[in-house]
Amino acid sequence: MTTVTFRLSQHPSEDTVVYDHPMLVAEVDSIPRPVAAKLSTRISKHWERATHHHRKAQLLYSVRGLLRCQIADGIWIVPPQCAIWIPGDLPHSVRGSGETECYCLFVEPDALPGLPRQCCTLSVSPLLRELLTKAAGFDELYPRHGKEDRLVATLLDELAEAPVEHLHLPIPRDARLRRLSDLLLADPADKQAASAWASRVGMSERHMSRLLSQEIGMSFGQWRRQLHITLAVQHLTRGLSVQAVAMALGYENASGFVTMFRKAVGQSPGRYLSGRHAAAGRGENVPANVPISVPE
Repeated sequence: MTTVTFRLSQHPSEDTVVYDHPMLVAEVDSIPRPVAAKLSTRISKHWERATHHHRKAQLLYSVRGLLRCQIADGIWIVPPQCAIWIPGDLPHSVRGSGETECYCLFVEPDALPGLPRQCCTLSVSPLLRELLTKAAGFDELYPRHGKEDRLVATLLDELAEAPVEHLHLPIPRDARLRRLSDLLLADPADKQAASAWASRVGMSERHMSRLLSQEIGMSFGQWRRQLHITLAVQHLTRGLSVQAVAMALGYENASGFVTMFRKAVGQSPGRYLSGRHAAAGRGENVPANVPISVPE
């Protein structure tokens, strides 16, 4: 398995480490293999990787811990036993919360037709997980046209078919809507009506609704609910209780939050989280979740 030593420097304002390693950008793009720079890392503190990009696409699979990836028009949450797919040449930043362990693959953009063209969170099947684990043990320049190539081909086939989990908060490009998203993220418990939020960013409710529909394909209510689901998974994975998460998101009681979560995810917060923790503890995977839908 590839061993990587990170250069760590303490963030000046929080208990967060910022890491950097040349293999993650420059060297990995020059490795002449369809799948390259396979590594497993375990970091016990919060960490972050500032905005960067690389020619090769990237798969970042969380064994344990919560990952958060941000690009210009969205935020993705990656709970344990999920992965995020980041297309090549896409500027992005990544953060890890608490103790994290992850596998990282860099993939040539044209390695296989059918690989995702957009950033997305993927559910990792038991087979895909085992292929990732096996591939992580290959030499950087593994032999071509042998068993390693055959395993990589199967890995790419499984990757192309991995179900998408909709743990994604779209971020609009309009400056006023970005201001709105900042306000909502800063105070997700604020239950003001859409008209009040529109007024705070200097537009009418009708204009705000039209722009949201054009830019992210959601109404204000759907967007705020998606934000709550995204933040709920983040808080639950960090260890907050269902009651605490409900209060943080502005619900009067836990039952209202649980009902919303079950409708969107297909299972209760407790069942969702316990399944992932149990799988992470055993080194196994949970079945793909029902994709999150956000009803009006």
